[in-house]
Amino acid sequence: MGYLYILGTISFTVYGQLILKWKMDQVGELPDSFVEKFTTLLQLLLNPWIISGFLSAFLAALCWMAAMTKFDISYAYPFMSLSFVLVFILSAFLFQEPVSMQKVIGFSFIILGIIVMR
Repeated sequence: MGYLYILGTISFTVYGQLILKWKMDQVGELPDSFVEKFTTLLQLLLNPWIISGFLSAFLAALCWMAAMTKFDISYAYPFMSLSFVLVFILSAFLFQEPVSMQKVIGFSFIILGIIVMR
């Protein structure tokens, strides 16, 4: 069951990051004026998708709390690195973000590190 908590933490974290990126891409750059910037961000806080992204962060925290009852943090925390890998892969597909050899090598080291830590 502990691994399901870690999987939940990673899944909710990745979902939240991708949703926030998607919605912010739709907004574009924030206005220069402080008032307009504040108004834009306030409007975004009321967007149901943005709310779901924040809710997913909360659910990720709950899953993490549950995972901490099952594992030492030194064992569980390296698994959180998988969220970086998943966001990288999904952002390449969903947002057409560039994939470089340097990034692929970097996330390969992350995966290797998780394997070594186990």
